[in-house]
Amino acid sequence: MAINATDIENLIRASFPNAKIRVDGDDGQHFAAEVIDDSFKGMNRVQQQRAVYAALKGKMDGAHGELHALALTTKAPE
Repeated sequence: MAINATDIENLIRASFPNAKIRVDGDDGQHFAAEVIDDSFKGMNRVQQQRAVYAALKGKMDGAHGELHALALTTKAPE
């Protein structure tokens, strides 16, 4: 089953309801996302990205994941 940018945004939004989220990509496999959220304050970038990947609920897991590639940018608001 193909995944789209709106699906990805909805998955992230469920875990980060107040975040500023932008997801780009339309080939069904390769996407880029930017997530800016207050909850990232005090976290390093690896911790931030792990939190977002956890929100994707296994959509990137293994060779059979629906989402093949996600270029991810995360940060706390300035």
